[in-house]
Amino acid sequence: MTTDLETLGHAIKRAQYRNHRTMDEALRVVGVSLVQWDALRAIQRTPGASSHDLAVATFQSDQAFGTLATRLVDRGLITRTAGRGRRLEHVLTEAGRAALDEGRDVASGELDNLFSPLAEKQRAELLQLLELLAGESPLRG
Repeated sequence: MTTDLETLGHAIKRAQYRNHRTMDEALRVVGVSLVQWDALRAIQRTPGASSHDLAVATFQSDQAFGTLATRLVDRGLITRTAGRGRRLEHVLTEAGRAALDEGRDVASGELDNLFSPLAEKQRAELLQLLELLAGESPLRG
């Protein structure tokens, strides 16, 4: 039997949509959206990163990330400073770190629920398969 790849692609998209919807709703308690929280995570992982690098890390266009970063600055969650050339560097504020930490607490429970139908071995296999499809080497090691 051959797997219908169109159905497989659609199943991946449905799972991602469920994840996004669930996480976005849960993070409202913290006062951030999933997109904002994802940007805060990316900034924490790479302090001083450029707008372009952060746009790539968060799957956004440069323009979309710039708009998002402006909103995060306005809310006092990040600061932007001039770097080399035209580069803008991004750093979390105390409020940004607090929102990120509170979001992690919320996300932990939601992710446990989202992945609860899978045993730990299945979760590890799924991660490995998705990394392979994304062209990434496994993060473990």
